[in-house]
Amino acid sequence: MSLELLLSIAFGGAFLTYFLGKISSKLRNGFAVLNALALVVVTAMFYGQNIEKPIHISFLNIPLILRMNMVSWFFAITIVGIGLLSIIYSLKYIENEKKLDYYYFTTLFINASMLGTVLCGDLVSFFIFWEMMSWSTYLLISYKGGDRALFAGMKYIIMSIIGSMAMLLGIISLYVNFGTLEITALAAHIQGASLSYILFILIMFSIAFIIINAFWPFHTWLPDAHAEAVSPFSSILSAVLVRKGMYGLYLFMYMILGLNVLNKLTFWGISFNGVFCWIGAITIIFAALTALLQNDSKRILAWSTVGQGGYMILGVAFATSLGMAGGTFHILNHCIYIGLLFFVAGAIEYRTGGIRDLNSLGGLIKKMPVTFTGAIIGISGLIGLPLTNGFVSKWLIYKTLILGGNPLLAFFAFLGTWGTILYGYKFIHNIFLGQLPEKFKDIEEVPFSMQFPIILLSVLVILFGVLPGLPLKMINSVDAYLGFESLQVTLGGIVSETGTLSTVNIFAALVFACFIIGLIFKVSRRSTKVDQYNSYAAGAAVPKDKYHYTVSFYNPLDRMIRPYLKDFVDAFYINFTEFIKNVCNTIRRIYTGYIGNYVMYIVLFLALLILVQLKWSVF
Repeated sequence: MSLELLLSIAFGGAFLTYFLGKISSKLRNGFAVLNALALVVVTAMFYGQNIEKPIHISFLNIPLILRMNMVSWFFAITIVGIGLLSIIYSLKYIENEKKLDYYYFTTLFINASMLGTVLCGDLVSFFIFWEMMSWSTYLLISYKGGDRALFAGMKYIIMSIIGSMAMLLGIISLYVNFGTLEITALAAHIQGASLSYILFILIMFSIAFIIINAFWPFHTWLPDAHAEAVSPFSSILSAVLVRKGMYGLYLFMYMILGLNVLNKLTFWGISFNGVFCWIGAITIIFAALTALLQNDSKRILAWSTVGQGGYMILGVAFATSLGMAGGTFHILNHCIYIGLLFFVAGAIEYRTGGIRDLNSLGGLIKKMPVTFTGAIIGISGLIGLPLTNGFVSKWLIYKTLILGGNPLLAFFAFLGTWGTILYGYKFIHNIFLGQLPEKFKDIEEVPFSMQFPIILLSVLVILFGVLPGLPLKMINSVDAYLGFESLQVTLGGIVSETGTLSTVNIFAALVFACFIIGLIFKVSRRSTKVDQYNSYAAGAAVPKDKYHYTVSFYNPLDRMIRPYLKDFVDAFYINFTEFIKNVCNTIRRIYTGYIGNYVMYIVLFLALLILVQLKWSVF
């Protein structure tokens, strides 16, 4: 099995899906699923392999190389895995939309481009695949059309172009200085470069990766993109596409520079890694507080995506074995539970006719039990409750910060988790609990093709929380490839000198507690079923069609923090954009299209030259 075949299946499948759609929609849909499934199977077969080979194609006499290692495999399997579930989910979700050939082609093409970024062994092909990913993402963000979708797409692509130009400047500089763009060769050559030059290169590439990761202060494109993108693509966008920035940071910080060089990047007492840690901490706090103010289900999850990236970079930038394990595991965990939650949000949209306003929902727990179960499990993983995958990765990150003597960073991380609890409760309660509005009394659960991704990802959240040793053994291999020591992993957690994590023991204790609680309920009086409107809150009857008074539960908090929690970064970008627009409109007025005006410009210019010459001759 070759890497060329893997990419051929990915890109060829995207184009073939489009053309099959012109023949039959069923043929297109079936082939899209088979193509996505084939990518999962073929990618899984490369586990544990280390491959690096030229592909007999060059660009400007620069050879292009493909390679596979544990880092690229880790990111590749998440891409194709979420890609497959998104395609399955789309079968029913998007069946009544227009331009479906275009949608399936673009979705598969984005997945193929992302796959290309993690399989390339040189920076030319890396940049080419990166741009293919960026521009096709813009097309899918704008898929629904309309002013808001076009605005969100334009906002994303402008930020992406800024990052790409910074990356291109770094690539050109590397080629001029070292005469090669092969990643393996660069890793050897750059060891002899000056620290100031290394810092310059790292900053140029980091700009691109911070933007795609949506870290503060380059986060502003993500909430709008999520709000306008269709939900199946939102799961791809948030779960895997955004985290291509983490792969880029892994590539340059650890695969090209390495730990020894990275630890030397300290200027005036400020380390590069330390700056990244504080960017992560600010991102966590700002995103958690902003998410609390949202009433749109997808915007809450979008801001959550921004904040969870902060945890990843805290672990990764700390550059210890424990921190890398936590950061890498959190990338995988976030991929699972945020993909799950966007599928949940999409299911609610699908059954309610596109409603995303949390204050317009409620009481759907009995109507959509599978969706509710996925929501409660996904939110639990997002918060990091014990026996979910998010608990283990956050525990590793917290422990890294505490043992590393950074209590303030640890406090910010804990504070972000409290914020996650608050907006996670809001998400669950306002959609599923309280009274069911009359207009939703006939709602049913979503079709099985939409339930399947929710069920599978829910199982993974629990499985990797109860038996974290399963993914941690793979993560150990990833971190070892990057130069870190392997952790002592057991099926139930990690053994270390400072303490042992055993989720199996936690699971056993929880099962015993549930057994005791079950016995208490068994011998207790049976509950009495009442009509949903025969209920009271704060001593008063709940009025019909207002599902619960806690719909306004966060209003006092909202009033306290909203005046101070302003996204001045986004306001700066918008104002700067307006300034550039006004300047361009002013300049455009010069080009009137009338020859007489151009003749007048020439005469005035010559007059100015004569005046300057006369003044110059006087002196």
